[in-house]
Amino acid sequence: MNYSIALIPGDGIGPEVVAQGKKALVAIGERFGHKFSFTELMAGGCAIDKVGVPLPPETLDAARKADAVLMGAMGGPAWDNQPSANRPEKGLLALRAGMGVYANLRPAKLLPQLRGACPIKEEVLKASSWDGSPSFDLLIMRELTGGLYFGKRGRSEDGLSAFDTETYSVMEIERVLRAGFAAAALRRNKLCVVDKANVLESSRLWREVAGRVAPDYPSTELSYMYVDNCAMQLIRAPGQFDVIVTSNLFGDILSDEASVLTGSIGMLPSASLGDATGPAGRSRGLYEPIHGSAPDIAGKNIANPFGTILSAAMLLRYSLGLEPEADALEKAVDAVLDAGLRTADIAAGAGDRIVGTIEMGEAVVGEILSSS
Repeated sequence: MNYSIALIPGDGIGPEVVAQGKKALVAIGERFGHKFSFTELMAGGCAIDKVGVPLPPETLDAARKADAVLMGAMGGPAWDNQPSANRPEKGLLALRAGMGVYANLRPAKLLPQLRGACPIKEEVLKASSWDGSPSFDLLIMRELTGGLYFGKRGRSEDGLSAFDTETYSVMEIERVLRAGFAAAALRRNKLCVVDKANVLESSRLWREVAGRVAPDYPSTELSYMYVDNCAMQLIRAPGQFDVIVTSNLFGDILSDEASVLTGSIGMLPSASLGDATGPAGRSRGLYEPIHGSAPDIAGKNIANPFGTILSAAMLLRYSLGLEPEADALEKAVDAVLDAGLRTADIAAGAGDRIVGTIEMGEAVVGEILSSS
C-alpha cells in the first residue's frame, strides 16, 4: 500500500527529530510491505527567513493533499522581534485551522523503564493508579481551534492596557467532547471535563454541553474539575485520570505539566485530528512532539527523538489505520528502553547508556527490522 506523508521539519531541533521519525516510518514500510512517499515542506521560522511568511500557501496546499503530516516544533528567540501576525507560532495556528483539525490528543504515560525519572514517589503513584502499579496512563484532549488563542485581542491607544477574549460555540465544544467520549470508550471509560466554571462563562457553557452530550455515552463516567485543582491533582494523584477534555489554553498548560511526570517532555507525542479525510480515507492529522524547538541544543545530536517517533506511531494508527504497524513501532521503542539506551534527558540510572539523537533513531529502526 502507498501512503503520502508531508514532513514539516520546523525549527531548532525539529529537523533532527523529524529525520528519526521518518527513518522509523521507512523501516515500518520495509517490514510490512508499505511504501511511504515523503514531501518536505517549510513552515515556521525557517519559512520566514526564506520567503517572509511562517506558512507559505504551497505548504498548506501540499499538507492538505497528504494522508498525514509529521512535523517538528516551530519558533525560537531568533524570531521574537517579528510582528505578532508574522511570528512562527502564527504559522502553526494557521496550519491547524487550514487543516481543519480541532482535537489535540496528548497521551501521557509513565513507562516502567522510566520510573526512576519520574519526580513522583512510587507510593504516591501506586495510591492513585487504577491497577495498583506505580504508573499512570492518561490522555489529555485539548480543543485546538477556538478559545483564547483565536479570540479578539488588542491594546488600548495609549498602550497601557491589553485584552484577549475567549469565545466558544456549542459546535466547537460538542465536537471535541464527542471525540473525547469516543477515546474514553477505547480506554477505561472515564472522562473529566476540566474548566473554570466558577468564574468563566465559557466554562459554564462547556459544562452545559457536556451534560447534554453525556447520555449518548452511558458507559462512560463523566466528571468535572476546576483547572487549578486539576493542576494539583496531576501531581498528587495522576492515576485517577483517564481522559481529560479541556479548552485550548488549559490543555496547553496541563499537557506540559503532565509531560514532566513521564520523565521528560521529550517523550510525549501528539495527534491533531478533525473531520477531513485524507486519500487513505481516515482523518488527515497533524502529528508532532509536544516539546518546543529547543534552539539551545539544536545541531548537537542530543535531542530526544522519542516524542517524534511515537507521534509517527500515532500517525500510523489514526490517519492510516495501521494498528499492527503502530504497535510494532511502540514495541520497538520499549525494546530500546529495555536495552538501557537513553538520551541525556531521561538518563536516571547507573546502568543507562547515553546515546545521541541519531543513534537512538537507528536503534529503533534496528528493533523494527529485527522483529520482522
